Amino acid sequence: QVQLVESGGGLVQPGGSLRLSCAASGRAFSDYAMGWFRQAPGKERVFVASISGSGGTTYYVDSVKGRFTISRDNAKNTVYLQMSSLKPEDTAVYYCAARWKLTTTLPSTYNYWGQGTQVTVSS
Repeated sequence: QVQLVESGGGLVQPGGSLRLSCAASGRAFSDYAMGWFRQAPGKERVFVASISGSGGTTYYVDSVKGRFTISRDNAKNTVYLQMSSLKPEDTAVYYCAARWKLTTTLPSTYNYWGQGTQVTVSS
């Protein structure tokens, strides 16, 4: 069983930065691939970024490449999403998720989810 708690969301102006954190409880954090997803009002939850258990492999949706960076600290059981050059279209609730071993981009393949943190990009 893995419990996830996100933090770091908020209101930021276009072009600004935020760092989201996701703290995990439970054992063997490094055995879990981690993902960040987001859901805008009235839209489906979609993939943003993922990272393998070791941190050696990462994936990003095209719209955030070069602006967002996913990373993890297995000693602290935490995964991060550094977001820069934020745009109004990045506004959404951001969720972190965990799945055993292999990283994927499909929300349905992740077993554990956090409660979400709101990110609003607006002037």
